Amino acid sequence: MSRPPERILVVDDEAVVRDSLGAWLRQDGFEVVTAADAREARQALAAAPFALALVDIQMPGTSGLELLPEIVAGEAAPVCIIITAYASVDTAVQALKAGAWDYLVKPFDPDELTHLVRRALEHRELQAENRQLRGRLDEVSRAPAIVGASRAMRELDRRISKVAPTDSTVLVTGESGTGKELVARHIHARSRRRHRRLVIVHCGALAEGILESELFGHEKGAFTGAASVHQGKFEQADGGTIFLDEIGDVSPRVQVELLRVLEERRVTRVGGSGSIPVDFRVVAATNRDLPAMIEAGEFREELFWRLNVVPVRIPPLRERPEDILALADYFLADLGGKMNRRGLEFTPAARRRLQAYSWPGNVRELQNAIERAVVLASGPVIDVGDLPRSVRDGAGGGGGPAPVPGGPISLAELERRHIAATLTGCAGNVSEAARVLGIDRSTLYAKMRRYGLGRPEAEAGSNQ
Repeated sequence: MSRPPERILVVDDEAVVRDSLGAWLRQDGFEVVTAADAREARQALAAAPFALALVDIQMPGTSGLELLPEIVAGEAAPVCIIITAYASVDTAVQALKAGAWDYLVKPFDPDELTHLVRRALEHRELQAENRQLRGRLDEVSRAPAIVGASRAMRELDRRISKVAPTDSTVLVTGESGTGKELVARHIHARSRRRHRRLVIVHCGALAEGILESELFGHEKGAFTGAASVHQGKFEQADGGTIFLDEIGDVSPRVQVELLRVLEERRVTRVGGSGSIPVDFRVVAATNRDLPAMIEAGEFREELFWRLNVVPVRIPPLRERPEDILALADYFLADLGGKMNRRGLEFTPAARRRLQAYSWPGNVRELQNAIERAVVLASGPVIDVGDLPRSVRDGAGGGGGPAPVPGGPISLAELERRHIAATLTGCAGNVSEAARVLGIDRSTLYAKMRRYGLGRPEAEAGSNQ
């Protein structure tokens, strides 16, 4: 089916100009409507849309310059070409500032007119395609939902909404599995940078030398194996956002380089001599106590203040138990749809057990538990027996973590013991322990190194 001819509006107080323009444009296959003044032009614009408008700049009453802002207002507005008998620079500048795409000087050549009109319509089509692409990018860049109606989560969402439109650096803190990367994605998706890249760097998963090359890039021949130039993550994030996850695991030497990049907004590749200007926004995250690390000499105070411009804390799931079932229902619907098991429901007993458990692995542990239940459920409902053993047995249940022998301990020590106990339960199998904890293997290995669990079988008491 052929497209209908594009409609063009010609506005000129001289009948001979209207008639000649109309004739030429109709010969080129356009539908043409003419108007003798601003009043007729407004009536035509109100009656039907136009792709392009040719408007005389000098008319009795309302001039073309005065009419121009009305014509080009709105996303679906026609592209506008001003017609003038006075080819002065001032007139052209005024017309372009008022929203004209270009101008045409009387007397004009039909071939010149045809060429200019075609270019103007191609420009309008490109604008429409750009709007569609931006709409699609908005859909793609939209982060998964932040689920939870608790006061803490409402406050978290308000804080994200306030900081996202700015370019301020954000430091996201919270225990493992609370959703720090999700928060970073929301900050980026609600920012003016959302149409550019969100570059994610898991700092704790990379050794010092590799991390330095990943962050800042390297030149060809900078070290053995550097066969070509490598663009670092900061360069890849130019115009967008870089998310530095597990920032507390960065070595002192890389901390110095990071501080320099954040201060100067310039990157020097490993093995390079010149610096490269980069425009980026930083969101960093950690589950560690950075002020305590500063006291211990493990983290640079200057870097902390560079990162901690806007602090955002994510509360652990045990501090917002009213969100547990809402999250469980969300994951059940989402995972059930992805696994073609729609319509699954929790039994009342399963809901009570989910609510009673303290979820030391936070939202990630809950998501993994629901995924396992969706896979294992044999019927249309998920019962207690479909849940992981720790949830079934109520380990750590009752709305808080299990008591720790010997009195209060630090959060880091609690995490160390929890990882060691999980490794024991998994017979030293790191892959299985990572799955149970709801983290990837590289993150678990980093935590094992941090807590001196480099020989998990020894810490866990395995005989393997």
